[in-house]
Amino acid sequence: MLKGAIFDMDGLLFDTERLYRDMWVVLAKEYGQIPDPEFPKAVCGSNGEHMRNIIRHYYPDVDPARFQQDCIDRVAEQLEHEVPLKPGLFEMLDTVRKNGLRIAVASSSPMQTIQNNLKNAGLISYFDAVISGTEVPAGKPAPDIFQIAASKLGLDPSDCYVFEDSTNGIRAGAVAGCTTIMIPDLTEPTDELRALCAGIYPSLDAAAQALFP
Repeated sequence: MLKGAIFDMDGLLFDTERLYRDMWVVLAKEYGQIPDPEFPKAVCGSNGEHMRNIIRHYYPDVDPARFQQDCIDRVAEQLEHEVPLKPGLFEMLDTVRKNGLRIAVASSSPMQTIQNNLKNAGLISYFDAVISGTEVPAGKPAPDIFQIAASKLGLDPSDCYVFEDSTNGIRAGAVAGCTTIMIPDLTEPTDELRALCAGIYPSLDAAAQALFP
């Protein structure tokens, strides 16, 4: 059995990717753009300059930094009132902890957002390390965030599971050398993602039952 479990946050622990998807549409209209239905999927799991480059590609007429920050700020405001949990979340975390694995969150979101979400959901005590996208040289799909997460757990990436829902996250976990597990949210598995994953499960509790019988 592996020694660590590293979890993405948005779309994996919390049902928040839909909030971002809907907010990107609202903002595109406010910025005078025609919302591109492919944009929310392309930007999912990204942050920093990589996210801004995606914004430039889809909406070249907007200020990417302002567009990015507007979305982050507005979703954060929504999450102050309620953090929607993904099915099977507590079963997964309890199962991982019972099996003695060290646990981390590695999310592209800002640290304040991660901490607030974990505290509001009553989850902060489960995690031995929390890593945000602002702490790493390059965001997902680069492997940096998962390599740093493993290091903070005192483990090699090859000793860690990575649980992800997005294309960028799956690519990052695989390149980092982790055993990468997909729990699909807004992104459906493709042939590429199936090849990169050690397993694909419909929910966190289904993954827990399969990986820790």
